[in-house]
Amino acid sequence: MCESVRTLTAVFLDYANLYAEDLDRQPLEKAFRHISWHADTPQSLLVERLQDADVAIVSDISLNAAIFAALPALKLVLVASTGTDSIDLAAANHHGVTVCHCRDYATWSLAQHAFALLLTLTNNTIRYDRLIGEGAWQQANAFCLPCFPLNQLAGKTLGIVGYGASGQRMAIMAKAFGMQVKVAALQGRPAATDRIELESLLPQVDVLSLHCALSDETRNLLDARRLAMMKPEALLINVARGAIVDALALAEALRAGHLAGAGLDVLHCEPPPDDHPLLQHDIPNLLITPHISWSSRPARQEILNQLAENAQAFAAGQPRRTVTSST
Repeated sequence: MCESVRTLTAVFLDYANLYAEDLDRQPLEKAFRHISWHADTPQSLLVERLQDADVAIVSDISLNAAIFAALPALKLVLVASTGTDSIDLAAANHHGVTVCHCRDYATWSLAQHAFALLLTLTNNTIRYDRLIGEGAWQQANAFCLPCFPLNQLAGKTLGIVGYGASGQRMAIMAKAFGMQVKVAALQGRPAATDRIELESLLPQVDVLSLHCALSDETRNLLDARRLAMMKPEALLINVARGAIVDALALAEALRAGHLAGAGLDVLHCEPPPDDHPLLQHDIPNLLITPHISWSSRPARQEILNQLAENAQAFAAGQPRRTVTSST
């Protein structure tokens, strides 16, 4: 199939997930004859809004088999993220719909946020800020108030699980701080002489940082047994996917002092319920941010740029960043 991209019509069903108000939309505007923008779309309106569209653009909206069956004109789905869990890829393939996603748009942002979590835990920044808010420094008899340990990263060992673009950038930052970097070997990934089996790696690291995709092999990769293999003074950082870590096991490891701390940007359920195991107030040294590591302005702009590139490549008969069903 080869046609001018300017003949295609598109509907962006949930652009609010990109917080796109500060972004340049022109790359996408120029990519289509017409594009409709919707901040969000309930499931009940999906078929209506896509009825005459050639292209559906989604961030986090589910497109199931019934949706594809009801949209015979649909040719292309552009996913404004890397994950495609919400798309029924088998149904898309059955109905002749190409699915393309975005890749490596936030690798520096992810690594930067992972390192920010690490530095915050290492330097006890939040605890010191709260100390001053409580007036402790103002009432002290000395010029400094070293109530909490200030650790040094130089000479420590960072273990990285998932050595793609963001994992490699995390390694660059760690080495700049004088850390030694070791990389885990993962099941189903190409073998490499410099990789270490995960269970051999865990006892060696002072910090473990997760950068791998969620799959059947990585779901609950860090369960109670593997968390217990880590040093009691070790830190865990996760900017990948929440379900890679067993939430209950991590909560108990932190409560019991089997880990010194954890910094998370992701949870297995987002947004999380109030009773989420990791949102309880009795868990020490746990730092959580609301899945923001991907969301720097340059990263979000790169998503829009890649969506436009994917549309243009499809129209030229050479689809790129395609995703296929494993069934």
